[in-house]
Amino acid sequence: MAASIDLGKVLDKAWEDKSLPEILAAPVSALDGVSKRDGELLEEAFGIKTIADLAANKPFRYAAALAALDTSV
Repeated sequence: MAASIDLGKVLDKAWEDKSLPEILAAPVSALDGVSKRDGELLEEAFGIKTIADLAANKPFRYAAALAALDTSV
């Protein structure tokens, strides 16, 4: 199944033209709405340094899966 995403809507401007491997290796603050301080707190609390780390984090994956099951949204 093919998937697409508008990078301009999910990334800070500086990261929009990067390759997928570069984006996944980027700090979580490269995501729109995540500040540098948010990234520091994610690293302190969960050891999350990159977007790939965030995507692979079990509690975040579980939360996303549960939210996807919610048909009331």
